[in-house]
Amino acid sequence: MANTSSAKKAARQALRRAEFNKNRKSRVRTYVRKVEEAIASGDSAAAQAALKSAQPELMRAAQKGVLHKRTASNQISRLAARVKKVG
Repeated sequence: MANTSSAKKAARQALRRAEFNKNRKSRVRTYVRKVEEAIASGDSAAAQAALKSAQPELMRAAQKGVLHKRTASNQISRLAARVKKVG
């Protein structure tokens, strides 16, 4: 356990950041799942709309350090390619 006051504060901050990051990652998974479901249903318009709302969420996660920038970009690229095939 942390002994110094600064170490105690760092531990508190780490817990708080972990909670935020968990929420962010969960949001990203939800948005990606919505795109996957729209692709599976074969609805091109819904897939496009879902992708359009998922893109900023993925990039926000990358910006905040939850995902790596290239990981988010690759995910967007692959989803976009799959959405394009639906149409």
